[in-house]
Amino acid sequence: MTGTLLMSLVSCLISISQASLINRCDLARVLRKEDLDGFEGYSLNDWLCLAFVESNFNISKVNENADGSFDYGIFQINSHYWCNDYRSHSENICHEDCQDLLSPNLLSTISCAKKIVSGAGGMKNWVAWRLHCAGRPLSYWMTGCFLG
Repeated sequence: MTGTLLMSLVSCLISISQASLINRCDLARVLRKEDLDGFEGYSLNDWLCLAFVESNFNISKVNENADGSFDYGIFQINSHYWCNDYRSHSENICHEDCQDLLSPNLLSTISCAKKIVSGAGGMKNWVAWRLHCAGRPLSYWMTGCFLG
């Protein structure tokens, strides 16, 4: 029993250490620098809410979907439409390797997210944003962030 508990704890710690988490305010700074504040009518609050509900601010998150596609990075960008993961058919609309969407510099991710938001549906392309962010007060996402 003790061995099982210890192994569970160790595996939890390993998975936590593999996560590349970014601080909410640091993310806001990057997004602002890359001109996402107001992009297509969405505020930094929208982007922060999206990053939280999709990945909990985890840049390296990869999630497998029921249809065999994968979601990548902080905004959980889907491989079926937006990037090429070389595992399954992809439209690759962003012309990106999905692995590039896991980069800590976020430039590929931001570039692809801009393409997604510029198309039909805007942020409504993300179900989690529709369910948890759309039409809600979001100003608290910037609380304590001094962007200077």
